[in-house]
Amino acid sequence: MAGQRRALGLRLMAGMLAITAIAGGATAQSADGFFRGKTFTINVGGTAGGGIDIGARMLARFIGKYLPGQPQTLVQLMPGAGGVRLVEYLYSVAPRDGTVIGAFAAGPLIEPLISTRKVAYKMTDFLSVGALENDVSFCATYFTSPVKTLEDAKKRETTMAGTGAASSTDIYPLALNATIGTKFRVITGYVGTQETIMAIERGETDGRCGWGYSSLKSSKPDWVRDKKINYLVQMSLKKHPDAMDVPLAMDLMTNDEDRQIMRILVTPQTVTRPFLAPPGLPPERAREVRAAFWAALSDKELRAEFAKIMGEDPTPTSGEDMQKLLETIYATPEPVVAKLRAILKQ
Repeated sequence: MAGQRRALGLRLMAGMLAITAIAGGATAQSADGFFRGKTFTINVGGTAGGGIDIGARMLARFIGKYLPGQPQTLVQLMPGAGGVRLVEYLYSVAPRDGTVIGAFAAGPLIEPLISTRKVAYKMTDFLSVGALENDVSFCATYFTSPVKTLEDAKKRETTMAGTGAASSTDIYPLALNATIGTKFRVITGYVGTQETIMAIERGETDGRCGWGYSSLKSSKPDWVRDKKINYLVQMSLKKHPDAMDVPLAMDLMTNDEDRQIMRILVTPQTVTRPFLAPPGLPPERAREVRAAFWAALSDKELRAEFAKIMGEDPTPTSGEDMQKLLETIYATPEPVVAKLRAILKQ
C-alpha cells in the first residue's frame, strides 16, 4: 500500500511538473514571439487626417497587444498616386516578414486589373490582412455648387477633385460618364482627402466622387450634420440606410455588360479601408498578423472608439474573406475588363 501511495505521488508530481513546463513554455513562446523587440509599421496610402489615416491610427493603438511579443506600433504616411506608391513599396521594398503592412483606399485593389499601364503584380499576390468596414461611397457636391442632383450632373459640366488615376475619385466619374451620361470632369493631382476638401471649400471643384460615407463623417462631420453635401449617386452594391432616396449606380445600368463593369468598381466598397501585407509572407507570420487584426477589431475598447469617431460600429472583413473577394474580382471575363479599360482611357 505504501508503495502504491508513493507511485501515485510520483505520478502526480510528474503531472504537475509537466503542466508547469507546458505553462512555462507557453509563456516563453509568447514572451519570445517573433515580434518581440521589433516595430510593427502601418504605412498609410493617404494624407494626415483623412479616413484612411484615422482608421490606421486607431488600429495601431490596439493591434500590437495581439501580436506575439507585443511589438511597438508605428504609423507612417506614404501618400501618392491614389495609393499606388504604397502598393509598389510593399511589392518591391518592404520587408516580407510581417512587420510592415499598408492601409489603403479601395481604389488600388482593382488598379492592376483595369489599368493600361503594365505592372508586375495583381492584388491577389498580396496578403489580405482585412478591412475595417463594409461602406458606401458617394459622388457628392458642396452645397454652394449649382449641381444638386444626378440629373443636374447630366446637364452641365461638374468638376470633381481627384487624387490619382488609380483612385476611385478619378475612376468613378469616367465610368458614370460612359454608362449613364453624366458630365463629370476630374481635376486630379490632389494628394489626399484633406487636399480635396480644401479644393472644394475654395471653389476649385464642385465636389468629389468615391467618397466613403464613413470617411466623410470622420473627416468632415459638420458637413454631414449641417447638410452641406448634395449626394448625387451611391457607388456600392446596396444603398446606405441614411440615404435611401439617393440613386444607386448599379440600379441605373441598362445592360448586363455595364452592370458587370459597375460591379467591378463598387465591390471593393465592401472592404473599405483595407490593409495589405507584402507578397510572400511566411505562413506563420501571415496567420499571426491576420489573427491580430481580427482580435483588435473584436476589442471592445477599439469598437467603442470607432463608433464614437465614425458614428457607427465597425463592420470588418477578415483577411481570408477579403482574399476570396479579390480573387472573384480578378476572375472577371477579359472582354468586360477590356471595355472598362477603354472607358478609363478617355
